[in-house]
Amino acid sequence: MRFLLSFLRIATLLCLATMANAEGSVLAKYLPEVTASDLVADATGFGPIRDDLAVAPVLKGSDTIGWAFITSDFVGTTGYSGKPIHTMVAIGLDAKVIGVKLIKHSEPIVLIGIPDAKMKALAADYTGLDLVAEATANGSGHKLNIISGATVTVMVIDDSIVRSGLKVARALSLGGLKPEAAVGPTVELDPAAAAPADWLGMEGDGTLRRLAIDVGQVNAAFAAGTDPRAAEKPQAGKPDDAFVEMQMALVSVPAIGKALLGDAEYANLTKALKPGEHAIMVVGKGTYSFKGSGYVRGGIFDRIVLVQDDVTVRFHDKQHKRLVALTAAGAPEFSETDLFIIPADAGFDPTKPFRLQLLVQRQVAATEKAFTTFDLGYQLPDHYLRKIAAVAAPTAEQDESGAQAALWQKIWLDKQVEIAGLALMLLVLTATFFFQGFFTRNEKVFFWFRISYLTVTLVFLGWYANAQLSVVNLMALFGALVNGFSWQAFLLDPLTFILWFSVAAALLFWGRGAYCGWLCPFGALQELTNRIAKALHIPQWTLPWGLHERLWPIKYMIFLGLFGASLMSIEQAEHLAEVEPFKTAIILKFIRAWPFVVYVLGLLMAGLFVERFYCRYLCPLGAALAIPARMRMFDWLKRYKECGSPCQTCAHQCPVQAIHPTGEINPNECVNCLHCQVLYQSTTTCPVVIKTAKRREVAAASPARVAAIQGHPNLQSTNRKDA
Repeated sequence: MRFLLSFLRIATLLCLATMANAEGSVLAKYLPEVTASDLVADATGFGPIRDDLAVAPVLKGSDTIGWAFITSDFVGTTGYSGKPIHTMVAIGLDAKVIGVKLIKHSEPIVLIGIPDAKMKALAADYTGLDLVAEATANGSGHKLNIISGATVTVMVIDDSIVRSGLKVARALSLGGLKPEAAVGPTVELDPAAAAPADWLGMEGDGTLRRLAIDVGQVNAAFAAGTDPRAAEKPQAGKPDDAFVEMQMALVSVPAIGKALLGDAEYANLTKALKPGEHAIMVVGKGTYSFKGSGYVRGGIFDRIVLVQDDVTVRFHDKQHKRLVALTAAGAPEFSETDLFIIPADAGFDPTKPFRLQLLVQRQVAATEKAFTTFDLGYQLPDHYLRKIAAVAAPTAEQDESGAQAALWQKIWLDKQVEIAGLALMLLVLTATFFFQGFFTRNEKVFFWFRISYLTVTLVFLGWYANAQLSVVNLMALFGALVNGFSWQAFLLDPLTFILWFSVAAALLFWGRGAYCGWLCPFGALQELTNRIAKALHIPQWTLPWGLHERLWPIKYMIFLGLFGASLMSIEQAEHLAEVEPFKTAIILKFIRAWPFVVYVLGLLMAGLFVERFYCRYLCPLGAALAIPARMRMFDWLKRYKECGSPCQTCAHQCPVQAIHPTGEINPNECVNCLHCQVLYQSTTTCPVVIKTAKRREVAAASPARVAAIQGHPNLQSTNRKDA
């Protein structure tokens, strides 16, 4: 009994299967196995690994041209197998990836059938990735290339390369990226702060910041530049003539916004701002426009960019609004008055200094221009801020946990349609089981309902969403219980996560049949192909009960063999788990090496003659789910006392021969197809129902006969003579 209770607890945790122990520093282990030129084309070798950081210099002669590291030394994201995917990455001094090499992975559950060269090529494609741009875009500044059948693995590789790359680049200050602060913010915006009453006062206390450039400064900047042609075409005018004058303020701060824009315009701004967004006001005059005309053509303002630490924001036309008037007393006249919205995902902090960089261009040839930049710096004055207690920055463990959570949350958001579809399927199936008497009342209607449901399972859940459970999940669970538990692996695959939760719940109510009979895509494929075989009048074989009963244990022996192999080597067990045809038929849709395809077609061929042949005798997943099936809380399938003695109708018609000749339903083998419940109510097939119906007819006819006799004297006399 204690063993059964322990197994029940394990069954309810099926959805948590993963092996997520990140290995320690691995660069020292794999660095001697990699030739520098294999990682970076023109490299000649590696330098010694640093003591303070698991990175090694990439050398070209005696010069350091970059730094090499292994992703799993810096991030703990695990693959579908529950183990880290070790990828060696080299980053140049400008924070661009200059080389990537996939070193080692343990992903046979996903990658068997996908050439390893294809995965290595995908990893190598990250060469050239600009980590500065990734820091600006919060890791989403590039397009993700997905390989069918390896979605989770690809997303883990992507996440590992980008996040570990940013950590290394910041730690080494590559490309201008700076290390993350050791403590959290010590100040915040003060909602009670007040702004000066007029323009001059705001200029005086720093609420408004000003940049004034004259013609002489512009000509001097181009003369000091690298293109001598720019100096040969100076800006017309006297050196002290105004070239451009700009002023800027952070108007998303309530006091500043109301003082400069007025209450009505500030109210409009707050309605337009989404949570986390900020806005700056930029005004200007002079011969040079800070807006230019590029935004009209391409939707982007190419002459200004906001910079804060390693955050850069270029404004698009949708983030721009022209101001009609300024309400601050004493405001000068400007030729350009504009608002620019800083998006929430930019990582902008209004309490920290930032600058607006102005790009000044000069035509030097018919199709060439020279450029120089000027900065308009801004720091929110202290009286708009209030001090708060310093908060320690997240620890490395907290930071890693948050990043992993962000990864699986992103995947869940991307899978909203599939999740909604699966939720609807589970809702319909639950209603079917709870109200099975109603659903099975009409044999023809229920037949087409089941066929339709199995079709959705195969096409949507299987071929489209790749939501096929596997015995490998169970082996990963046992490995996780031994080596350290983590939620991550299954959270990376939302449909698998939800399915295992539903299976765990269904085991308590209905046994294994809820999944095996309704939600397994390969099971649906077998049943649908068998239905086609029946329609084509292909003969159906019913094995003798003695032989059938002796073939049942095969699937249990397969499961126990795989489980034993997993205790010695989870990777070897995953390879042996190819006895399951799921990956070939469902995940890879038969696009695989011919031996695998022939194996699956052989199973399906057998299923044309013996319905659900694989489910009955070979499926290790079905065997694993059958073990706790007898511990279900309820017996939902209705039976008559005559079932099995003498009636054998249900036993003969059970699609998987799960009913013993004595009438009992074997919960280990039942797939809850509910066909026996259709027969239970059939007025044309079930002998008990037919006999009961005849008795009711006789009982209903007897009073009529008595009444007829009482109303006819001849019948009465005849009745007396008979007596």
